[in-house]
Amino acid sequence: MKKRKIGFIGVGKLGKDAAEVMGEKHEVIGYDVADVKGSNFEMVNSISDVCKDREIIFIAVPTPHHEDYDGRYPSAHLPPKDFDYSIVKQVLNDVNKYATKDQLVVLISTVLPGTVRRELIPLCNNFRFIYNPYLIAMGTVKWDMINPEMMIIGTEDGTTTGDAKELIDFYKTFVVENSRYEVGTWDEAECIKIFYNTFISTKIGLVNMIQDVAEKSGNINADVVANAIKRSTYRIVSPMYLTPGMGDGGGCVLPSFNVKINNEVLNIENFYKKFHNTNEDYLVESANYTCTTKNQKKVFDVTKRKYKDTLYTLITETGKKIKLTKDHLVPVERKRKRIIIRVDEIVYGDKVFIL
Repeated sequence: MKKRKIGFIGVGKLGKDAAEVMGEKHEVIGYDVADVKGSNFEMVNSISDVCKDREIIFIAVPTPHHEDYDGRYPSAHLPPKDFDYSIVKQVLNDVNKYATKDQLVVLISTVLPGTVRRELIPLCNNFRFIYNPYLIAMGTVKWDMINPEMMIIGTEDGTTTGDAKELIDFYKTFVVENSRYEVGTWDEAECIKIFYNTFISTKIGLVNMIQDVAEKSGNINADVVANAIKRSTYRIVSPMYLTPGMGDGGGCVLPSFNVKINNEVLNIENFYKKFHNTNEDYLVESANYTCTTKNQKKVFDVTKRKYKDTLYTLITETGKKIKLTKDHLVPVERKRKRIIIRVDEIVYGDKVFIL
């Protein structure tokens, strides 16, 4: 294995451990504004020094949030606020002075979707750039580096060739065999990182809610509840309900929505009239309510959704009867506002948008 020449800018809680993992296999030098020493790599005095003769330069500097959003207090009432990218921008400006097109610069720092393309790429004129956020936990950085759940790699066009392949080949020199590499555009890589963290935060919020309810009730063992959910691997801890698009959980389809099938565009009413009572094995090519060309469904699946709960009968002004289960979500107009509610929450006077 050929040793690569690696530069590391930002050798803090994340960067130091990551640089030391790389230093076990490669020639690493680092730079930080603080007085830091690595166990197996040398520190240099400036960004210009860390850029000299390096093949890959990693940047792991802070992108802090405002202190009001650090989780100590509720923040739902506060306006949305982005991370502070001033340090990242300054470092990229400095790197741009010394790096060349022969060098690959890899940003590890967390940024929100759209930031790289909108704010950072204009600063990166003289080198090649990859966005590569890590999924690590403080205290287990080195283990997480070697045993990643996945490596997120973002390039301009999302291809796995060229710069992405070079970075993957580098990681393969020290991460476990058969690790997963998720390659996408800069924007997709930003989303994977942010929504991965959001998913974890949601789980934490849910389990804390279980504990809160248990304490207030006095007759609930929170572990019994949480463990029952943990073992629910069919829908909850599984890929179920992770297909983007309007499907389960959305409102009922509206008459203005269209479906394309067999090169024919049908509105929803004609679509149901034509296929609802058949088992036609056609594929819905596209629809602006539930299917996309990337996620086709058989007509039978679209028109024959099954419900198991209590049925409710709605009678329209024309006397037409419609039966739905209480868990079916529908859009209604109430007091001139459009809202989504369950069928069993409909009250007299609601304008219901449903066929």
